[in-house]
Amino acid sequence: MEKLVEQLQALWEEHRSQIYVVIGLVLAVGFWWWHTHQPVTDAVGATSQSSAYSATSAVTSSLATSTENGSGRVWVDVKGAVNKPGVYHLKKGARVQEAIAAAGSQTSLADLNQVNLAKELQDQQVVYVPAQGEKVADATTATTGTTDATSATSQSGQGDSVNLNTATKEQLQTIDGIGDKKADKIIAYRQEHGGFKTVEDLKNVDGFGDKTVAKIKDRLAV
Repeated sequence: MEKLVEQLQALWEEHRSQIYVVIGLVLAVGFWWWHTHQPVTDAVGATSQSSAYSATSAVTSSLATSTENGSGRVWVDVKGAVNKPGVYHLKKGARVQEAIAAAGSQTSLADLNQVNLAKELQDQQVVYVPAQGEKVADATTATTGTTDATSATSQSGQGDSVNLNTATKEQLQTIDGIGDKKADKIIAYRQEHGGFKTVEDLKNVDGFGDKTVAKIKDRLAV
């Protein structure tokens, strides 16, 4: 045993410098390997965290958009004595007054005394604004989306007459001789002049002569 120890000591003394070099190389290689691989690991971790954050943000944004475009919004159809009748997309909980404002506000002929402006809007609701002198059977019904066919197509209370001042473009086109362009001209005229005072005022609209007005005046009212 003592002889083996002496041999090892002799080898150590003889090759000590080479052993130091080998140990140094091993340490250097180990440090180099650790140094080159550590940043990669960090980068992968950072990338994974960034991807996870982006995915979470995307899901959150998607849910927010879904809420806004779904249960958070209502569609309402605004008709009658408003400047821009049509279908509007409003936030849930909005009131009738906001629907009328979205439709360009009421015309000078509107009778808001018959409309509950504070009523909360419901999806697929019809908001109808009557004109002055027009009698709505039930003002509440007229603003809750249950407007019957008579109210929608006969806004003057005279049979199946169409009111020039409150009819929508589609309602005007139900009359023979009034197409898409003429309906637009009627709406433009009443917005510019504050409405029609008499059915005969229709002659002031381009495309409506004496014969045309005489032919359709029984279907019209103001």
